[in-house]
Amino acid sequence: MQKIAIHTDDIQLDQFLKIAGAVMTGGEVKMLIADGLIKKNGVVETARRRKLVPGDVVEVDGAGSYEVTHE
Repeated sequence: MQKIAIHTDDIQLDQFLKIAGAVMTGGEVKMLIADGLIKKNGVVETARRRKLVPGDVVEVDGAGSYEVTHE
């Protein structure tokens, strides 16, 4: 699991996945969500703009797991 630090109190899921390098565009996030391939804290995610906070874990099928940390 990779730890990805953010500089704010929260971050949108699509922005976080771009920073983590799991996707290149927001469109990719939209397709992954539509296919049920992204989980937040073990639950399939349905909104690409869902807010993430430090401690949240995001899993992307085929790309890995990422933990949100605060810098």
